[in-house]
Amino acid sequence: MKLDILPVTNPKPGLSEETDLAFGRTFTDRMFVMQYDTGKGWHSARIEPYGPFSLDPAAMVLHYSQEIFEGLKAFRRPDGKVALFRPSDNVTRFNLSAQRMCMPEVDNEFFLDAILKLVQLESDWVPFSEGTSLYIRPTMIATEAMLGVRPADQYLCYVILSPVGAYYKGGIAPVKIWISDHYVRATQGGTGEAKTGGNYAASLYAAKEAAENGYDQVLWLDAKERKYVEEVGSMNMFFLYDDKIVTSPLRGTVLDGITRRSVLTLCKEMGYDIEERALTVDEVMEGIGNGRLKEAFGTGTAVVISPVGSFCYKGESVSFNNGDPGELTMKLYKTLTDIQYGRKADPHGWVTIL
Repeated sequence: MKLDILPVTNPKPGLSEETDLAFGRTFTDRMFVMQYDTGKGWHSARIEPYGPFSLDPAAMVLHYSQEIFEGLKAFRRPDGKVALFRPSDNVTRFNLSAQRMCMPEVDNEFFLDAILKLVQLESDWVPFSEGTSLYIRPTMIATEAMLGVRPADQYLCYVILSPVGAYYKGGIAPVKIWISDHYVRATQGGTGEAKTGGNYAASLYAAKEAAENGYDQVLWLDAKERKYVEEVGSMNMFFLYDDKIVTSPLRGTVLDGITRRSVLTLCKEMGYDIEERALTVDEVMEGIGNGRLKEAFGTGTAVVISPVGSFCYKGESVSFNNGDPGELTMKLYKTLTDIQYGRKADPHGWVTIL
């Protein structure tokens, strides 16, 4: 398929104060767009000026939530070049989400090349300051105008870019986690492993409850027994328990995180035994007191590594490390960000340099 590149007639001023960048508030001059029609396939691929879409009020995404997205980043390296972290993995996961949501898959190679071309054209938007990056958001929505519960026949796929500031502006600070004993995020056989908007909408009420009680994030338990910890709304969870790395297995209710994969690789190289099993909530709460649980941290594209300072479950709060990030947590954060920003060699082939 041909990729057309349309001119930008009214470019934005660009980046000014990089230290003031908020997450997802600023967008670059261009975006990638292509359309799908049943019987015709994907067509009209182009990179065009960033701008609003026109949707019919009956567009099926608005009524039946056929929607998927991805999130990845581009980083400014010390030599000024721009690099993306594991972009092919995001494209592969995008298609897995499409399969689950009965949406058409994209051609992996073409879509990846289009993303790289878009970032290359917008490379001036990749900030230089410590901890900043260019966030990349591929998305697909159902656009057919029709009221009826079935897979749509028309779709729009697009990619937008947003320069973002450092996630931790004042240094890494441990987060406070609220363990929800009532609401659940996903159940086996559901859409929990797909990166689809409905999963996130369903998490908002519990997140609001957590915030009202002074906590930063929600840790979800399994839907069947409300006993086993799974993941935080925007992060996979890891625990240093009995000197082993423990994380919930991928069984349809947990997102197969790209950062999660990277951390598992790094931990194995550091000599840790890995257990992909779900800890019980009792193991978490009691483990801090008896010393079996030494560290806990979340992983995700936005945060990279986020240390956990405390958990609250049914009104009981426990904390560890005197409010400081753990040694392993910090080592993983530094190793991973050094690879992403080009301060450390990449022996795994994770980085794609433009």
